Amino acid sequence: MENSAKKIKLFWGLVIIGALFMSSGCARVGYEFNSEQVRQIKIGETTQNDITVMFGQPWRKGIENGVTMWTYGRYTYRLIGEADTKDLVVKFDGRGKVISYTFNTTDQ
Repeated sequence: MENSAKKIKLFWGLVIIGALFMSSGCARVGYEFNSEQVRQIKIGETTQNDITVMFGQPWRKGIENGVTMWTYGRYTYRLIGEADTKDLVVKFDGRGKVISYTFNTTDQ
C-alpha cells in the first residue's frame, strides 16, 4: 500500500510541475549577449579574438560558401504574446577578420 501511495504522489507531483511549465508558455533558445558591443565591430579590423572578448563563445559556428560564420542569439518564444529575439551573425575572412555582420532584434 505504501509503495502505491508514493507512486500516486509522484504522478501528481509530475502533473503539477508539467502544468506549471505549460502554463508559462515560454521557451528560450540560445543565450544572452551584450548587444551594446555591436557598434564596436569594425569591418576589416575586428578579429575573431576581439569578437570572443566582446561576446564570449558563439552559440553556433558554421561555414557559408567557404566563409567562417559565428552566430550569437537569444530567442524567447511564447504561446501568448510576441516573441523576443535578438541575433548577431558575424562572418570572417581567412585571416580571422570580420568581413560582415548582421544584427537583428525585436527589442524597441
